[in-house]
Parts: sequence; structure tokens; C-alpha cells
Amino acid sequence: MVETIVNFLNSLLWGKLLVYALVGAGLYFTIRLLFIQITHLGHSAKIMMTSREGCSSGLSSFQVFCTSMAARVGAGNMAGVAVAIGTAGPGAVFWMWIIALLGMATAMVESTLAQVYKVRDKDGQFRGGPSYYMERGLGQRWMGILFAVFLIISFGLVFNAVQANTITGALTKVFGWQPVWTGGLLVVGSALVIMGGLRKVARVSEVIVPVMALAYIAIALVVVALNISQLPAILLMVVKSAFGWQEVAAGGVAYTASQALQAGIARGLFSNEAGMGSAANVAASASPTPNHPASQGFVQMVGVFVDTIVICSATAAIILLSGEWGNGTSEDGIQMTINALTHHVGAWGGFFVAGSILLFCFTSIIANYSYAETNVLFLTGNSRKAVLLFKLVVLAMVMFGSVAKISLVWNMADLSMGLMALVNILALVLLSGVAMRVINDYRDQLSAGVSPVFDKRNFPDLQAQIDSDIWTGEPAEAVDNAKVAQVNT
Repeated sequence: MVETIVNFLNSLLWGKLLVYALVGAGLYFTIRLLFIQITHLGHSAKIMMTSREGCSSGLSSFQVFCTSMAARVGAGNMAGVAVAIGTAGPGAVFWMWIIALLGMATAMVESTLAQVYKVRDKDGQFRGGPSYYMERGLGQRWMGILFAVFLIISFGLVFNAVQANTITGALTKVFGWQPVWTGGLLVVGSALVIMGGLRKVARVSEVIVPVMALAYIAIALVVVALNISQLPAILLMVVKSAFGWQEVAAGGVAYTASQALQAGIARGLFSNEAGMGSAANVAASASPTPNHPASQGFVQMVGVFVDTIVICSATAAIILLSGEWGNGTSEDGIQMTINALTHHVGAWGGFFVAGSILLFCFTSIIANYSYAETNVLFLTGNSRKAVLLFKLVVLAMVMFGSVAKISLVWNMADLSMGLMALVNILALVLLSGVAMRVINDYRDQLSAGVSPVFDKRNFPDLQAQIDSDIWTGEPAEAVDNAKVAQVNT
């Protein structure tokens, strides 16, 4: 009975309502921001790569980028792409690209708002995200509480169990490891990171994420190079299949344009998280350079681009160039990816995929925890005891996920995440006027040839809502030094 209700609500959310809401929001923000994800992509990458030093109150933009990528890049980039292609044909890849481009504008808006309304916790660390801009920007704490509860359930608890389950399944299948021992190692590894707090999560992500992403992309480039003569035909097939101009049959099944559209959008949204409000939680933790809320929005645009346009495309290339998607089998997504890479490089491809799953999913566990921690602090008024108790619950869920069958729990997490996204989209639309003014203020300063700085005097209507100790109109280093001196005295 419960499973039937959950499945029905998920089909309603992810099949229709949420897809329309996220696509609509992406189009709306893209038009209002004059296609900023295209015109300012180079500037976004420059900020992300040059902002490597944070301060005592916040993380660097590069650390925040790596932490958000740790959560975004997971099993969905390897298995989810395969499932979309297997169920809807190559055209699904085209619509994944489109929704990523639209989602970049949404990510820009939600991360900018997260920076505008951020606060300091008891340790002096920046905190923020949808719960905070719902309370401070809209004056609706109940809305922030609702979002926080949904995020804690999905990202903080259940998704971590699912990530652990994915790791256990891959290592058991490839290496024959016992789930209970794998679970124990995951608990120890996770504890070593999350007990160190947000900064420890950021430092670990800063090391692992670039290595795992570059290694996976390098393998995909090798595969493309080995099959370069097939690439034009594959790209043409993707476009034709997306619009129904060419029926592509696999295993006797003909795919339609509507199938490609729905599968591509759903898997793209699930992978890059744009509009869900999850990445905005860590975006608020940055000490941005330049010292302006919009600078972190630019960084998060790059995150969506890398996640879907680069990494998901790498998986798609591996699968489509192998022909594995059209073998008519009923294997799961990760098995399809393993078979495809094995086709290209030999038996060691399976070991590489298993290793990638281990790194991708482990970093997702620790990044998901960091998102949830911010919302636990929001609900409990910065209680450190509550955070410690939550850490223990998260570790228990990691162990549970390693040894349990959790299909129903996974579906419940999908439902919780879908509801979380709907609440966030509503808040983004209601606060879009603020976001547009802040982003345009950044662009005006950039066009004038100066390094943008957020001056609250230019936004008198926000002064009662934002933290005056954070946004002083000065460079980040000066603000941080002044705060440290105040604490010391």
C-alpha cells in the first residue's frame, strides 16, 4: 500500500509536474538573464580556477565547486545516462544537454540568493541556502523548515544509504567483497571526514574530485579517439533521434521523440540538481572572490556544465560508440556501462568502473552530509550537540545501506527530493527580482572594468534582511580580518 502511494506520487512529480516546473524556471531565468550561461561561461571558469584561497569564515570558490561536484557526480552520471539511453534511445542525450544549459541559469539564481542571505554559525563559518533565503528573504520560516526537513531526509539520510549500497554492489560484483566488511570500511572512512566538519569535507573533495573527474574524462577521450570515424554518425543519430526524425530500434523496440524528451530531462535534472536547492547550501559557505554574491552563482554554473555537458557526455560516448545500448538486454545501467567500457578497452574496464563508483559515491556521501548539516543547524539554532547526533545517524544509514535492500527507501527519497525542489522553485520565482538586481549589479561593475563588490547601500530594501557583518562593501579579506579581531577582543 505504502509503496503504491509513493510510486504514484513519484510518477506525478517526476513524470510531469517537476519536469515542467524546472524546465519553465530554467527558461524564465535564461531569458531574464539574457543567456548568461553562454555569454559569461568563460568568466565563470576563470573565477572558479583563480579563487583557490578562502578565509577563516568561508571556503574558497574552488573548494565549494569541488564539494558541490562531489555531490553532483555519482552513480547517476554512469548508471543514469545508461538507463536513459536504454529506455529512450540516443535522443535522450540531446535533451540532457538542453536541460543542463537551462539549469545553469537556475543554478546561477539559487546560488546568488544563497550568498545574499548567508549568516555565520557559532564557529564563525558561513552558512546559508534555500532555508535561509526563505526565512530571511521571504519572511517565511515555515517554508524554510519544510525545505530543511525534505533535504535532510533525502540527501542527509536516504541518499547516503543508496550511495553506500551502490558501492557495495559494485565491489561485490567485481571483487567478491562481503557487504558487511565494505560497509564497515565506508563507515570508518566517512567518519574520518565528516567528524572534521565542513572544512574537512571541502579539503577531501578538493583532492578527490578533480582526480576522479579527469581520469574518467580521459578514458572517454581515449574511447572517442579510438572510434573517431564513428563520431559524426553518432552525433547525427543523437540529434535525429531527439526529434523523431529517425526511428532508432534496439532489441526490437522503437523509440519516440517524447520518450527521448522525458528521459533526457528527468535524468539530466537528477544528475545536475539545478533548481533543487541542494548545491546552494554549500554555495553559501564560500568566501567569494570577487566579494559579491553573484560570483558564486557563476561558479555553480560551471558545476552544472561539467556535470552534464562533460561527464554525462563522456558516459554517453562510451556507451553509444560501443553499440552496447542496442543489444536488447535487460541489464541495469551500471552493468551496461561496464560492458561498454570493457568492449572498448578490455577486461580492466570493469575494474575501472568499480573504482570510479567507489570514489564517485564516497564523495557524494560526504558532500550530501555537508548539505544536510547546514539544514540541521537551521532547524536547531546552531546546536552542535544536534549536529553530533546527526553525524552518528548518518553513519548508521551508511552501514544500513551497505547491507540492506532499499528499493522502497530509494523511492521515498525521490519523493522527498521532488517535494524539496518544488518548494525551492517557488521561492526562486518569488525572489527572482532580488536575484536579477544583484546579478545585474555584478555585470554592470564588470562592464565598467572594476572588480565587483557588493555594496548593501545600493540595496536599501535588503539591509534589514542581510547580515551587516558580512556584506560591508569591502573586499572579503578585510571583512574577515575585522571579524577575527572582534572575536579575539
